[in-house]
Amino acid sequence: MYYRTMGRTGVEVSALGFGCMRFPTKGGDGSRIDETQAERMLLYAIEHGVNYLDTAWPYHGGRSEPFVGNVLERHGLRDRVFLATKMPMWEVKTGADLDRIFDEQRRRLKTDYVDFYLLHSLNKENWRRVEASGALEWIQKKKEEGAIRFIGFSFHDEISEFKRYVDALGEGWDFCQIQYNYMNEYEQAGTEGLNYAVERGLGVVVMEPLLGGYLAGRIPRLEPVWAQSGRPWSPVEWALRWLWNNPKISLVLSGMSTIEQVEENVRIASTEGGAPGNLPPEDLEVIVRVREVLESSKVIPCTSCNYCQPCPHDVEIPRIFKIYNDAEIFGNVGNARGAYRWIPEGHRASDCVACGECETKCPQQIEIIDWLKKAGELLEV
Repeated sequence: MYYRTMGRTGVEVSALGFGCMRFPTKGGDGSRIDETQAERMLLYAIEHGVNYLDTAWPYHGGRSEPFVGNVLERHGLRDRVFLATKMPMWEVKTGADLDRIFDEQRRRLKTDYVDFYLLHSLNKENWRRVEASGALEWIQKKKEEGAIRFIGFSFHDEISEFKRYVDALGEGWDFCQIQYNYMNEYEQAGTEGLNYAVERGLGVVVMEPLLGGYLAGRIPRLEPVWAQSGRPWSPVEWALRWLWNNPKISLVLSGMSTIEQVEENVRIASTEGGAPGNLPPEDLEVIVRVREVLESSKVIPCTSCNYCQPCPHDVEIPRIFKIYNDAEIFGNVGNARGAYRWIPEGHRASDCVACGECETKCPQQIEIIDWLKKAGELLEV
């Protein structure tokens, strides 16, 4: 297993982290973890060098944290791993909720302290809750008390918001968690946010390395590109290698659902695929061609230039169009609707009032109002 330093913490974390939100389940019920299979997966990962487990309050209907805690206690593994979990800011109404939830999380995880603790899913709406509840002061206090070792946040919004949240605590932050993959270089925090965080000493944890599974499948129109590369790698290996090629990334989380996925990801992270600089220029060019093929399938010619922003009614136009295009490119409306739910209420397609200001600014002359209507019809269910 390759290891990397997590920003200013100085801690060495495995290149691959185990995301504990996609365990195998029973009977199609996301809250019924198949504990026998999931435990086998966790133990295999830890035995093969994975030392970072990422869970959260709502994962698997609240069952992920206690399951992880039970496995670690039963096998005496707490001291061999770094535990990461998160404060669900959407659940926080007052400052008292912070202590209540955190204390319950420690009970669930059967631990007195959390190694890496995040304010979960920061966006405009949840940031208002951070400010109202005093969450920044609270999380720093918990670190001083030793109940939390390192503090950070996970993020789902636009780059200007990301910089705002980083700057709000400055060197107080130890790390951040962003959605990043070879199709998301210019979405959400993106490459600009990655660089911004690293320049300020933050470790960077990557989530959604496969774009919610979009990049894991065999897409027929990409097969010629993969074949011409001469590499025997799966689409998953290409995507993970592209991330691990970047030395600025501290750790890549993968939400694995089968033992086969764990074995494959561990293998890649334990060979040269997990090393910084593992891809020569010709392989990076393959990813460029793959991206071009996928981008050519977009139905909305949005380049995410952001000239339409800010919308006077706060509609997140580029983000909505990216999700709509992904649904069309990959043919997976379910995944797209899941991504769309991260957009806060008041910022969605249905919040458009057809004022037309955006259309006067769009260099691509996109009929934004009409496309927002179509996006709302597809994604808002």
